Amino acid sequence: MLFAHGWATGPGQIVVAVAVTVGFATLARVLRGVSGSGALAGGIACFVLYASAGPAAFAALAALFLLTWAATRLGFRRKQELGVAEHREGRNGWQVLANLGVAAACSTLFGVTGNRAWLVAVIAALAEAATDTVASEIGQTRGGNALLITTWKPVPSGTDGGVTFAGTGAGALAGLAIAGVAALGGLLTPNQLTIAAAAGFVGMFADSLLGATCQRRGWMNNDAVNFFGTLVAAGLACGISR
Repeated sequence: MLFAHGWATGPGQIVVAVAVTVGFATLARVLRGVSGSGALAGGIACFVLYASAGPAAFAALAALFLLTWAATRLGFRRKQELGVAEHREGRNGWQVLANLGVAAACSTLFGVTGNRAWLVAVIAALAEAATDTVASEIGQTRGGNALLITTWKPVPSGTDGGVTFAGTGAGALAGLAIAGVAALGGLLTPNQLTIAAAAGFVGMFADSLLGATCQRRGWMNNDAVNFFGTLVAAGLACGISR
């Protein structure tokens, strides 16, 4: 038995989780959404999510990948001109773990404890990753000049801690979509959907604040900022849901 309270409690379900993981990691690599190390890290996170929280958690993860993959490639030439385009080989292992590590950890805690507050935390972390990534990618190509979140003064697109109205709106819809997928799969109640989406939105602003302060001063890199953004979202969602 892998998890006392999780989804994969028998050999057959573990085999399914492994098969889904391999397929997902392979597709992500073929689409150049991730590098080789990114595929490995994403595969580990995928297995943990599927094995401990079930197909609905995987569906939310798949939706996150598709949304961020599409947003990353939207206006790619413009992003190259600005010097903010994602590497053509996709996100590496550290980048993937920065976005999925908290969700995987919370999923494991649900599998061990059976406390459904951890499920809300899982989806909140995934929602934050979607909200932040889509907001950044759309803001760089469709948002015009950004506003620095600490001063609200105009800054060039791609500036750490810069936010745009277009990007923020698109990011909020992305986070809501992730929570909606989880709710449709029976993982969240309507009330928990709202909590997860709202926590993801708050986490995005925490990410921007860290970007405008710690990252701009060189105290943290982008991966650390992303990790703490998902951590804020998960902690807030879990605390409200208990």
